[in-house]
Amino acid sequence: MNIAIINGPNLNLLGTREPTIYGSQTFEQYLEELRALFPKVQFHYFQSNVEGELINEIQRIGFTYDGIILNPGGYTHTSVALGDTIAAITTPVIEVHISNIFGREEFRKLSHISAKAKGVISGLGLKGYALAVNNFL
Repeated sequence: MNIAIINGPNLNLLGTREPTIYGSQTFEQYLEELRALFPKVQFHYFQSNVEGELINEIQRIGFTYDGIILNPGGYTHTSVALGDTIAAITTPVIEVHISNIFGREEFRKLSHISAKAKGVISGLGLKGYALAVNNFL
């Protein structure tokens, strides 16, 4: 099984960025835990702070992978283009957020991704990624 994890802007700063919200673990450290938890899954990891690069990567793998776990970061609330890209591909996408976006600022409650995604996991920390993997199995 091939699952892609695609993280958007500022998620490269996990471990140092607002640890009270996002924790003190880097995503690369957590990815090693995921690989150990799911040894039969081939993980592809991609992170970018650039909207167009995220779109290009989703289009590149969006017809061949078994699943995509997408944390679009701040683009969740602003990128119609990311939502349109998810609607255009055949690979199912699960939207994941480390923090509870519905318990934060009002503008974070709008997602241009959710309606196009298979499901949404929000507010369960990095464990949300493992829950998304389990859904694809």
